[in-house]
Amino acid sequence: MQCSWKAVLLLALASIAIQYTAIRTFTAKSFHSCPIPNPVNCSLSQDTDAADRLCDESPTFSYNLSRKTHVLILATTRSGSSFVGQLFNQHFDVFYLFEPLYHVQYTLIPKLTQSKSTTDRRVMLGASRDLLRSLYDCDLYFLENYIKPQPVNHTTDRLFRRGASKALCSPPVCESLGAVDLHLEEGDCVKKCGTLNLTLATESCREHGHVAIKTVRVPEVSDLRALVEDPRLNLKVIQLVRDPRGILASRSETFRDTYRLWRIWDGTGRKPYNLDVTQLTTVCEDFWNSVSTGLNRPPWLKGKYMLVRYEDLARNPMKKTEEIYDFLGIPMDSNVERWIQNNTRGDRSSSKHKYGTVRNSAATAEKWRFRLSYEIVAFTQHACRQVLAQLGYKTAGSEEELKNLSISLVEERDFLPFS
Repeated sequence: MQCSWKAVLLLALASIAIQYTAIRTFTAKSFHSCPIPNPVNCSLSQDTDAADRLCDESPTFSYNLSRKTHVLILATTRSGSSFVGQLFNQHFDVFYLFEPLYHVQYTLIPKLTQSKSTTDRRVMLGASRDLLRSLYDCDLYFLENYIKPQPVNHTTDRLFRRGASKALCSPPVCESLGAVDLHLEEGDCVKKCGTLNLTLATESCREHGHVAIKTVRVPEVSDLRALVEDPRLNLKVIQLVRDPRGILASRSETFRDTYRLWRIWDGTGRKPYNLDVTQLTTVCEDFWNSVSTGLNRPPWLKGKYMLVRYEDLARNPMKKTEEIYDFLGIPMDSNVERWIQNNTRGDRSSSKHKYGTVRNSAATAEKWRFRLSYEIVAFTQHACRQVLAQLGYKTAGSEEELKNLSISLVEERDFLPFS
């Protein structure tokens, strides 16, 4: 039996449609919503709790009716992102979450190969975008898909770094606190507040005017395009960058086992033959690609992107923070100002752990110049020469120049927000 040419054509068109749908699933939004204000849309679901939540949380039209500002701090590990996160965490009207994508990574990575393939990256980013979209919509129940063990009755004690979020350590989320507990240390929050009730956390999120999330698990701003263009969000991206030499020095000290070979090189002066240079070059490649996208000012990023160098923030934290809040269109409150005054002039002894944010910010930004040998600095400068020039970081031509703090290795640059 022969197939007619019409049948063959129909089969080909159907195949193309299926492939297109699959591609869109990976590259675009896969978010649920109730786009039409019709209760019938949600009453058909057998899961009435989920359906009610879906109807309550979804906008009645395809744009952000509440006009919450959704902030994403896009950074890499040891670039000062915890410090920047506190600039939002301290604001009375900002609901802040510290690294919720941690749960996506550690749920999916065991199921994925370690080859860092394009497919694995797409799966990870697809899941991350879905979670971010839900969190910005104050649907914290979506996190339950990634928290292990699974929360029971929407309560868990396994939320990563719960104590780093002021909103999750304050009433009504933490009902056991008294007036003397208003400024808890991260560890004390977990001890005094007990398990986290995600229902209370969701309600707290909805009561705040804005939502801010910090992540080091999205490589480039282009990975966020689907979220930036989503009309249901008002997403603004703060891309935080830092001198790669400072990042390498900080990681070598903080993650001593992972960066053991770098420390051997630093201590002996001999570069190990099996040194994993991708621990450095990946940072520089991601910076280069992401910053190039931002500085090229594509239409989809207009009014949505601001580049911030950690060194500029460290040297003049109040001025730079005011610029950030001005870009976001959010009034900066006295809590943020007070936190900056109390937490940018400390010494090393005032920081209790490796992720602490109490420090002499200006001195911290320069400390890498005394931690790294000149051989490693020279290697880094060559490997990252493009991004160093792009971001306005000067190279040191000698060990004397490296150690001389009177010689600035940061050019004066004014990276104006794309507005």
